[in-house]
Amino acid sequence: MVQECEYQVAAGEQGQRLDALLAEQPEVISRGQAVRMIESGLVYVNGFLSTVKRRILNKGDLVTYSLIVDLPEGLVAEFIPLDVRYEDDYLMVISKPAGLVCHPSTGHRSGTLVNALIAHCGYENLALIQGDDRPGIVHRLDMDTSGLMLVAKTDLAGRVLTDAIKLREVNRRYLALVHGYISTDSGLIDAPIARGSKDRVRYMVSSDARARTALTSFLVLERYESGLYDDGFCLLECNLFTGRTHQIRVHLAYTHHPCVGDALYGRGRRKGNMELGLNRQFLHASALDFNHPITGELMQFTDRLPADLREVLDTVRSRSLGMTEAGIRLRELFE
Repeated sequence: MVQECEYQVAAGEQGQRLDALLAEQPEVISRGQAVRMIESGLVYVNGFLSTVKRRILNKGDLVTYSLIVDLPEGLVAEFIPLDVRYEDDYLMVISKPAGLVCHPSTGHRSGTLVNALIAHCGYENLALIQGDDRPGIVHRLDMDTSGLMLVAKTDLAGRVLTDAIKLREVNRRYLALVHGYISTDSGLIDAPIARGSKDRVRYMVSSDARARTALTSFLVLERYESGLYDDGFCLLECNLFTGRTHQIRVHLAYTHHPCVGDALYGRGRRKGNMELGLNRQFLHASALDFNHPITGELMQFTDRLPADLREVLDTVRSRSLGMTEAGIRLRELFE
C-alpha cells in the first residue's frame, strides 16, 4: 500500500539536506529509509523528481514523497459497503450489519469490517491501538449483532475513546427482544463474567477469581403475551456499563430471559416458532453517546432497528400488552 505525503520547508529548515529532512518526518523511521526512498524515485521537490540525497533545500520548497506501507500478513483492502453515519479526521461512526465480523480471526480471514475500513480510509489512516491486525477498532460487536460502532482514525483518538469506555463515559444502548415476562420496568444485572471452562466459545456468569466485573442495566419497552409454543416476550433497552465479550447475551440468559434467536445462549431445542423465524440473536446497538476525543463536543447517534428485526416485532405486534413510558419515548427506534 502506498501513502502519499507532502511537506513544505520552513524558514528555519533552509539549507537542510533532503535525506535529513525526510528522516525527521513522523512517517519515516530512519535516515536509511529516507535514503532508500530518494534513490528509489519516490521523492519529488517542487514537482520534480529528486534522486540526490544531499540536495540542499530552500525555504518554501514542497517535498512530496510516497511511503510504502506494509500491511500485516493476510490483511488486504476489500471494497465492502459501509453505512457511515459520521466521519471526520479522527473518527467514524458506522452502522454494522448483522453477519459482518469486526476483524480477521480463525475462520474469518477476509470479508471483515477491518478489510472494509482499510479500503475506505487506508491502513495508514486508522488507529492501531488494538494491534496492527485490527486497524480502527475501538470496541466490537458480535458478528450477528447489528448497529452503531465507533472507529478511530488516529491513535490519539483511539486512546481517548478507549479510556472513555473504561471510565464508563461512552453510553452504549441496545435493543433486545427476550423470552419470557419481566414484571419490573427496569433493573440492573451485576454479575461477573468469565470464559467457560469446558466450551471456550461460551462465556458465563462466574464467581471464579478470574471473572471480570460486568454491569448491564435494562428498561422494559414493551411486553408481549405468551403463545402456544412460548411464554411471551419483552422488548428491552439494555445499557452497557462494561464491555465484556457477549455481555448482554450472557447476562440476559443468566436471568432466564435469553435473546430471541440466540443459538449460543438460548433455550436449546426449539419448539414451533418460539424463535420467531430468526437465525441470529435479536440484539441491535441502537444508541451511542460520547464526547469527541479531540474537540470535547457531545456526539449523539441513534440507529433504528434493521428490517429483519422490525419484521419480527410486526409478527408479535397483535400480542402486545402495551408499551411502558420508556417504550413510548423510544418507539421511533423500533416501530
